[in-house]
Amino acid sequence: MPIDKVTLQILANHCRATAENMAYTLYRTAHSTFVKETEDFTIQLLDAAGHTVGVPMDLGATWYPGLHYGKAMAMIPEYHPGDIAFTNDPYSGFLSTHVPDLHMWKPIFHEGELVCFAAGHIHNTDMGGAVPASLSRALTEVHQEGIRFKPSLLYRQGVLNQELLDVMMLNVRRPEQNMGDLKAFVGALNTGERKVREMIARFGVETLKEGMADLMDYAEHQARDILRSIPDGEYFFSDFADEDGPDGHPARLAVTLRIRDDSAELDFTGSDPQLTSSLNVPTGGNPRHTLMLVGVYYVLFTLNPNLVLNYGLTRPFTCILPEGTVVNPSSPAAVGMRSLTCARLRSLVFGVFGLATPERMPAAPAGSSSIVNVMTHDDRTGHAMIAAINPVVGGGGGMPHGDGTDGSGADAAYLKNTPIEITEAEVPIRFRHYGLASGSGGPGRWRGGLATRMDFEAFTPNTRITARNRDRCRFRAWGILGGGPGAPSRMTLNPGRADERVLNNVDTFSANPGDIVSITSPGGGGRGDPLEREPARVLRDVVCGYVSPEAAETDYGVVIRSETVDEPATQALRARRRGKAPAPHFRFGPEREAFERIWNREAYDALTAILASLPIHWRHFVKRRLMETVKTEGGGAAAVRVAWAGLLETLPQLGALQLRALRPERRLAAE
Repeated sequence: MPIDKVTLQILANHCRATAENMAYTLYRTAHSTFVKETEDFTIQLLDAAGHTVGVPMDLGATWYPGLHYGKAMAMIPEYHPGDIAFTNDPYSGFLSTHVPDLHMWKPIFHEGELVCFAAGHIHNTDMGGAVPASLSRALTEVHQEGIRFKPSLLYRQGVLNQELLDVMMLNVRRPEQNMGDLKAFVGALNTGERKVREMIARFGVETLKEGMADLMDYAEHQARDILRSIPDGEYFFSDFADEDGPDGHPARLAVTLRIRDDSAELDFTGSDPQLTSSLNVPTGGNPRHTLMLVGVYYVLFTLNPNLVLNYGLTRPFTCILPEGTVVNPSSPAAVGMRSLTCARLRSLVFGVFGLATPERMPAAPAGSSSIVNVMTHDDRTGHAMIAAINPVVGGGGGMPHGDGTDGSGADAAYLKNTPIEITEAEVPIRFRHYGLASGSGGPGRWRGGLATRMDFEAFTPNTRITARNRDRCRFRAWGILGGGPGAPSRMTLNPGRADERVLNNVDTFSANPGDIVSITSPGGGGRGDPLEREPARVLRDVVCGYVSPEAAETDYGVVIRSETVDEPATQALRARRRGKAPAPHFRFGPEREAFERIWNREAYDALTAILASLPIHWRHFVKRRLMETVKTEGGGAAAVRVAWAGLLETLPQLGALQLRALRPERRLAAE
């Protein structure tokens, strides 16, 4: 018998409240700054099959509603009351998506029956490996990214597996920090079990189980309603990370969106081959993997803020993830910097939906959130220490009816900043600047959100700094419907001094006493024609320091003198500029436009076909060689095929490998 709507809504509120109680327990008792202040964690209430049915709305990363624990859960042969299972291996069950993410789940029983699970993950500041904080784009295989555990029982019927825990703590740089977060996490799971028992007492176990299923059906219904409101069709979009590895070529992500009535297919064919850097996203080819749909959750929530967040939202969507690509790598490809790629995937999804329903979609958010970790010594105690000091988050894209958020883009708005007083009390550094970056938002009828700038000074020798997710130093956050792109990101050591060193996307380096590290995130893209922005808004931006008087005139056609709009001069200037060539749908910025004059869609289609015909371990090498060869504008597919023919002459074994990779019937035809 279906549950009535009122009871279902009450049950939805209880599921959310359960998740929020768990999250609050974790948040208030965690040890590391990255969990207790930055809030890089998730909390889920799962059904017995491992589908997410409840998440918090205000604590932690709330964009994991499509997470499915089922494959990892099945790797534990049997569950009993008091068990707590965990994993952090990206390739065992494809639950954890990089090594620092420790997922845990606790079965909840009622009268001997498994009813549901309390679950979630914390991002450990460090899990060992080649670099402090475990993550760098320069790492080439997952074995370098820290100690890994396949799905295992940490607690068996309430008894801690001390030997297993000892192995973990031996391999991390600050075991007391990891241990403190782990204990807080266990407390959160216990809170979840207690709240579930309260729901069972109130609603009955059968109503709870049926209600969980109905809530997912309801979320699916909401998602399908949104898809029906979008015109059927096929839409293509691509976006780029700056580099496919240290000093490399751009890393391309591509998607074809096919909408048919109330369902959607996202085909990622055309995305780069798996990389030798750590930007790969480990999905195992799961057609509804939550990381591939994070941008979709943002789109759905933008179009309906009253969504029920759970696994049901994923059901109308199917992802095509070609094996051996950056969105479906094969082990042991490094995956630590998948968060950078996921930020680009969000912009990718925004872009393709911006073609399907442009009147309802924002411009690109910054697409880069630098997570800064410092490993050094505390002179007060003499002890080594490692800490996350702050995320440096970029601006949001201009929205259909408002400016993009400043300093907190859609990519990582859930990451909270840590008050600088707390950081300076715990870490031997001194902040020299922390605030919004003037002039960084893309111009538009609705301005892109401003970037964040953070400068800090080191006080101890060999202070090792990891600034992960560095990107958008080259390819900017794009504007839409005439809006301009945001300003690029930048990272510099000792800016303005004789020993200045531009680091940009370098993400691991050392600083010494007196060195200043300066990081500016990217600005968000603008939306709509800047000449349509009201002069009063432009004046306010100038007065607040968001836009310079020169940019007001150059970008917006608004002449400001002595903090006053010169109305006649503004009207004349805008009249001269209007009526010229129509604005493009997207404005990507000069860097991407120059690159795509050589590597346009036609050239990439030819490259994709060549790479797909080769064994996985050859693809990145061949991509690099062809990109080094094809440098003439307008050559398109023909230039790529000529370069490929030349490479075959140099490396004739490639032809044999290509032929061997063909299906038998195609190989016979080729022979």
